[in-house]
Amino acid sequence: MSLDTLIDICVGIGLSAAAGFRLLMPFLILSLAALFGHFPVSPDIQWVNSLPALETLGFAVAVEVLAYFIPWLDAALDVVALPASIVAGTVLTAAFATDLDPFLKWSLAILAGGGVAGAMRGLTGFSRLLTTTFTGGLANFLVAILEVVGAVLLSILAIALPGIAAITVIGLLAVVIRIGWRVWPKTKQSDQPDVPNEG
Repeated sequence: MSLDTLIDICVGIGLSAAAGFRLLMPFLILSLAALFGHFPVSPDIQWVNSLPALETLGFAVAVEVLAYFIPWLDAALDVVALPASIVAGTVLTAAFATDLDPFLKWSLAILAGGGVAGAMRGLTGFSRLLTTTFTGGLANFLVAILEVVGAVLLSILAIALPGIAAITVIGLLAVVIRIGWRVWPKTKQSDQPDVPNEG
């Protein structure tokens, strides 16, 4: 695997992670970078390199961000956010892994791109669960703001410094694994029925 291919994969995975925080934000950042000549997009995602795409994505991102500040709409979006993020992550990674064999390309896109996006979505979902539990949902807007900031920063890093973006994603994955490692045993224990003492 060449260095250029590895860098492209890092770009795709970084953008996929950003999609886990905010579904459409990496597409918007990619569109901006392409239109202003800062980043040559691959043929598979060339559609972002147009003014109509930028305008549409800008409007869609604004709606997506504002929707998360409306409690009932926030809850509704969370239902579809995980599968949508996985699809977006898969598409983004596949779009940049163009030099790979098709089987390897889509395997990587599904496992790495979709997996990373799903993990980041899980991290934000867990954060929302905590804020809902301890603040009754009043602090959910803080999580929403952090998600936007995370999506923007990761998208910019993926385009400007793909290696740093990949390292950042690995660090975030470590956080997800650590949280899962702590929460999963407690979940298993709570699912087990209480066995009455005999005698």
